[in-house]
Amino acid sequence: MTSKERMLVALGRGVPDRVPASVHQWQAFHLNTYLGGISDLEAFRRFGLDASLLRVPLLPPEDPNWRVETRELEAPAGERRYRVTVTTPEGQLDNVVAENPITRWIVTPLIKRHEDLELVEKYMPVPKLDKEALRRGYEALGQDGIMRGFVFGEQGGCWQDAVCLVGTQELILQAADHPDWVHALLKVLWKKKARFIEESLDGARYDLIETGGGAASSTVISPKYFREFCLPYDRRMHDALHSLGHRVVYHTCGSMMPILELITENGGDACETLTPPTMGGDARPRELKARIGARLALIGGLDQNSVLEVGTPEQIRRHVHEMFEAYGGGGGYIMSPSDHFFHVPVENLKAYAQAAGECVYN
Repeated sequence: MTSKERMLVALGRGVPDRVPASVHQWQAFHLNTYLGGISDLEAFRRFGLDASLLRVPLLPPEDPNWRVETRELEAPAGERRYRVTVTTPEGQLDNVVAENPITRWIVTPLIKRHEDLELVEKYMPVPKLDKEALRRGYEALGQDGIMRGFVFGEQGGCWQDAVCLVGTQELILQAADHPDWVHALLKVLWKKKARFIEESLDGARYDLIETGGGAASSTVISPKYFREFCLPYDRRMHDALHSLGHRVVYHTCGSMMPILELITENGGDACETLTPPTMGGDARPRELKARIGARLALIGGLDQNSVLEVGTPEQIRRHVHEMFEAYGGGGGYIMSPSDHFFHVPVENLKAYAQAAGECVYN
């Protein structure tokens, strides 16, 4: 099988020739620090892993009613900080973002008052996908793996996107004190995502679309909140994506055992990242596979911090085989580190790829 065939069979909950072995979004820091600045596709090819590329080339929206200015601020050593100011016909919004050589994060949110939602609803533009750039990327990928997409926003899911706009703690408090306002926010975000799906994803060359996000994991919110504030909007999104022929993977990089059945209710085709307790999650592989493996393909599971990054080749090999035995039975599994990694040595990646190549189906 080619890598693409192998991964598509697994996504259809079938049995490929061997377990597909991939990486979740190869990070620029790792590519530059450990691999001489090669591209993510080149890295997959170098190690013989099955490629999973995220490509969302957007055409920059030119909207005079949503003017964005960025000004650099003083920052702690090793960081850069920026104030982003958005000017609309009826007022301004602003937030502060920061970055270091490894990652980027939000320091202060864009929405600070209930009335700020009106500006977002009226004026935040919805960009369009550059389908021609995506087509070129898809053709360059060829049979070496799958192309992944994303629904417009900081995060794919509506609740998860709202967390980025409001802040995690603040949104949870608002959900308790002002649930109607939170639903109003989620409906605004859903309308914008629905527009993006309609305008940009029809005919887009994707093998898998990622939705969700870690802010809906049970590390962050309760199953009750998940059912009320995530599930209705997730279902609509997945129905819209399925109507265009797309497969969907729901992302929860955190704990997920208390919400497994809720995840199956949202109508996706696969779920990730099967984060183990050593990575801050709670995945119990055999139980997880038994509870939802007949309904969803599974992606992830590897411990990148305490095994892939620091383990010996034999420890890595043993871990890979353990994950294959727990998740791989009957197919429907794509092996991958449970989220991003930044300091995995080259030799350990070779050990991972070699061990995964041993995990064949009879």
